[in-house]
Amino acid sequence: MRNLLFIVIASLLSHFSMAQTGKVYDDLSMTSEILKGERKYAIYLPPDYETSERSYPVLYLLHGSGDDQTGWVQFGEVLHITDKAIKAGKCTPMIIVMPDANTGQKGYFNDINGKWDYEDFFFEELMPHVESTYRIKGEKRFRAIAGLSMGGGGSFMYALHRPELFSSACPLSAYVGPLSIEEFKDRFVNAYEKHSEAQIKNYYEKHNALSLIDQLPVDDIKSVRWFIDCGDDDFLFEGNSLAHIAMTKKKIPHEYRVRDGAHNWTYWRESLPVVLHFVSQAFHQY
Repeated sequence: MRNLLFIVIASLLSHFSMAQTGKVYDDLSMTSEILKGERKYAIYLPPDYETSERSYPVLYLLHGSGDDQTGWVQFGEVLHITDKAIKAGKCTPMIIVMPDANTGQKGYFNDINGKWDYEDFFFEELMPHVESTYRIKGEKRFRAIAGLSMGGGGSFMYALHRPELFSSACPLSAYVGPLSIEEFKDRFVNAYEKHSEAQIKNYYEKHNALSLIDQLPVDDIKSVRWFIDCGDDDFLFEGNSLAHIAMTKKKIPHEYRVRDGAHNWTYWRESLPVVLHFVSQAFHQY
């Protein structure tokens, strides 16, 4: 009888453990003085967050153009995919922060006119807010960034601008920036018509992955673990290929993946488990 009771209790505990799931909150907000208003973000908390007292590594996961903080939740299935990866032992439990960069003005960068400094908001307000609100380990080795399309460009630029903050960066189907300054001027002619050639050139080079890879100290770029992923039918394939070539020429270690696929959620949902495993390697001291 005692053995039977032990088996029942063990079975119930095992069932309870397996039934644990993470939680996603996709309508959180904070006040930004830099952007002069409320800014929304979503967050994924791992299955054992509420039952433990430990602190967790963090992945900043950036959405693409046309989406908001709910993109990775609704279309990317971040809850299901991350829970599954954790249970399978493919990634360590982590907190995932998904900010909104589609309200007020679209994009992750500071405006050349100084009227919309989203990048300043991200580093000076969003990161301190979430890392003090949740049990997040606020060190480089426990912090990673990833994103798709426009968010892939944000991942590239943030990790290149602030390599001291991120252990890993995973641009997916990234918009690396215009491939020439002429293309840059043609695309943004109205925004930059009041600025000098020197100002335009400086802004272009600071927000173009290829220019930054060429100009930044190699050791700074090497301090980040890189995972670049883009489908062979993706319209942004050229920029990602050029980033891979530029890093290869500079002998910068990186993973470069090209799979069958296009610029869509089917591709990015398949990328996410690989990203979770990749960033976990740094979190685990690979």
